[in-house]
Amino acid sequence: MDLALVLVAFAFGFAANSVRLPPLVGYLAAGFALHAFNYETTEGIELIADVGVLLLLYGIGLKLSLSTLARPVVWAGASIHAALTTAVIGALLLGLGALGLPLAAGLSTGQAALVGFAFCFSSTVFAVKALEERNEASSLQGRIALGILVVQDIFAVAFLTVAVDTPPSIWAIPVVVAVVAAKPVYGWLLDRSGHGELLLLLGLALAIGVGAESFDLVGLKPDLGALVIGLTMASHPRATELATTLLGFKDILLIGFFLSIGLGGAPELPAIGVALLVVLVLPLKGAGFVWLVTRFQFRARTAWHTSVTLATYSEFGLIVAVIGVDRGLIDDQWTSAIAVAVAMSFALAAPLSTARYAVYARFSDRLSLLERSPIHPDDALIDPRGAQIVVFGMGRIGAGAYDELVARRGSVVMGVDRHEASVAGNAAEGRQMIRGDALDVEFWGRLRLDPSIELVVLAMNDHAANLEAVRRVNEFLPDAKIAATASYADDVAELERAGVDVARNLYGEAGQGLADDACDLLDNPGPESSSQS
Repeated sequence: MDLALVLVAFAFGFAANSVRLPPLVGYLAAGFALHAFNYETTEGIELIADVGVLLLLYGIGLKLSLSTLARPVVWAGASIHAALTTAVIGALLLGLGALGLPLAAGLSTGQAALVGFAFCFSSTVFAVKALEERNEASSLQGRIALGILVVQDIFAVAFLTVAVDTPPSIWAIPVVVAVVAAKPVYGWLLDRSGHGELLLLLGLALAIGVGAESFDLVGLKPDLGALVIGLTMASHPRATELATTLLGFKDILLIGFFLSIGLGGAPELPAIGVALLVVLVLPLKGAGFVWLVTRFQFRARTAWHTSVTLATYSEFGLIVAVIGVDRGLIDDQWTSAIAVAVAMSFALAAPLSTARYAVYARFSDRLSLLERSPIHPDDALIDPRGAQIVVFGMGRIGAGAYDELVARRGSVVMGVDRHEASVAGNAAEGRQMIRGDALDVEFWGRLRLDPSIELVVLAMNDHAANLEAVRRVNEFLPDAKIAATASYADDVAELERAGVDVARNLYGEAGQGLADDACDLLDNPGPESSSQS
């Protein structure tokens, strides 16, 4: 029967995706629809839901960047916004309750604060999907948004940690120390787990078998254990690969969580009414992010795009509500109310995300009044310093192209890469470098383009990225020539159709070059081979 429920969830998720909504909106709807036909949640669904939440927290820990969290705009911005949102929505619910609104009536100050806290989170799932679709996860606004989400997630984990009925065991501290101290063992295993199913199994074993189970044995929240294991491994070179490997599996398991919310009970009219009223606060929530980000001297453009990414309610709010219901702190209808509000926020945020550039263009003059001078160095306009040639993607191929172009044209070449380590490494070798992402519209908006730029070289190792970058170059540098690399002949043809002037098949030409060198060896034998003949 559990598999049949998952099949229904797929049908609803597919329908939601077809109208450009996140599939999890469909999963929630599937749960409500199944409940209407007298289906209830099962132990199997609950187990899937629990594992999905554990992997969600584990993945957050793996991707945690302390340098990003150290930004004041991230930790202070997230903290201030969470406090203000909790206070505003909590006060709104108290006021509505005083007016006799069902469900809100009778809320104590503590209960209103708990519900307000559940609404202060922004959706990690929605934000990550939106940034990936726009290829802006590594952009400035993407990094700020993801950093704020991680801080919010830490708040949620802190709540989960204290929301326990019994105090931790006296063995809690030794167990936590032992879990963290075993970091070299995790790294040794990760280095030897390959790139297939063994890597996936290792992630599951560490998150559930080591982190969650060990913490649960000593009275700590299993969720916290999964996060701590992820944090412990975050500095490993393969942490990102492990997080990516677990991503799809985690998303599948989270279906159980959203299904269990819907199966727990369809929303009644009071819950729907409260959800509608709370959704009306979303513009205020987004405006709060715009105001806060500009307070830290970032441009209004960056603040706007950050706020659009974060202008939702969150699946973590549902987790907080479930804990509140389990402990008898709030009525179980609040989970339905928050679920409806989350789904509605996604439905509103999806078209706003699509139209965000047009909306910003209309209100840019008013939004720019919020900016503070001087603009943060990370958000200031980028001066290419008179470069005539720009190379995007400074790996081995890009660096080689850069050096050859400098040898032929002189110091008129600028390298661009999205990774800090690559920028620092190339700069240490004497190359002129700036950090940026060719796929990021915000980067092009910050780049002070020099009309003397004659050539753009696209040497990124992702064909889709090179293809999208061609469109950016055509839009922002229509007179520049474009050269690009590709791995296959059909990719070369596609790049040429998109407007690339010169495209090269790396593997084909490498093979041709190797064959030429091999023939030279046969045609011109060395002195040792000549003497033997």
